[in-house]
Amino acid sequence: MYRPKTTLEQWRILQAVVDYGGYAHAASQLNKSQSSLNHAVAKLQNQLGVQLLEVRGRKAYLTEAGEVMLRRSRHLTQNVQDLEVLAESINQDWEPEITLAVDLAYPKEQLYPVLKEFYPDSRGSRLKILDTVLTGTEEAITQGWADIVLTGQVPKGYLGEPIAETQFIVVCHPQHPLAAMPSPIDPNELMHHLQLVIKDTSQSPDEKQGWLKSELRWTVSQFATAIDLMGQGLGFCWLPEHVVCQELGKGSLVKLDVKGSSFRKLVMWMVHPRPDTLGPGSQLLSDCILTHRQIQHTHQTTEEPPCT
Repeated sequence: MYRPKTTLEQWRILQAVVDYGGYAHAASQLNKSQSSLNHAVAKLQNQLGVQLLEVRGRKAYLTEAGEVMLRRSRHLTQNVQDLEVLAESINQDWEPEITLAVDLAYPKEQLYPVLKEFYPDSRGSRLKILDTVLTGTEEAITQGWADIVLTGQVPKGYLGEPIAETQFIVVCHPQHPLAAMPSPIDPNELMHHLQLVIKDTSQSPDEKQGWLKSELRWTVSQFATAIDLMGQGLGFCWLPEHVVCQELGKGSLVKLDVKGSSFRKLVMWMVHPRPDTLGPGSQLLSDCILTHRQIQHTHQTTEEPPCT
């Protein structure tokens, strides 16, 4: 029988050194000494006979071989984690805690009847509902730290069920200079005004979605903050229409007609990051979400829905 030369702990340490940008930060995160991490990685390289890291200045960088080995090691450690989670699910009839990650773009009013239906049969499971944005939502799936994720984008290699549809529109204060411009507004005009952006909840955000071309941007963590700032005449922002319906109705915000993109439609999906280890409580909550979903499997309409 083959006996491994290396340990999972060594690979976990290597991943931490890379993910946290060096030995010092990794040692702090793992609550270990920096020297023990240096020793573990050095031993790992000696056991393999392959150089994984090279130090340039004060920072360690992956070699080409290291990049390949690190990528494969992540599958290894994730498989072990999944096995342990599976064992826990087998040993217990009902999970004590369920984590639901919800992208801020998801219309929360659709979630409340789901939770009301789920609660009587939840058997005391603690439910953690965490707000996420963009890459942060994607990480909830790819890193597997949530049991159920409601997201506007399904990462490659995962499956999702469509559950809702939301529409992003660009809005500002009625006295903002953009509101006085003739429609449709040239997108280049937006570049000269303050844009309010919702903060990505990822530790390593990847700005690959949305219009982010304004020369001046302010980043906020919540939709409410962006709405409050616009209420003071500051900036414009792309927001889900259901979030600003009340302000549009009162006239405290106005929708801008931008040439080529007056609104962006987004389908929301329910994703199980670890479907093979889904517990009975998470399955029940998922069934409730599907029961209350506001979109059909074949829903492909491009008609702009009214603000309700």
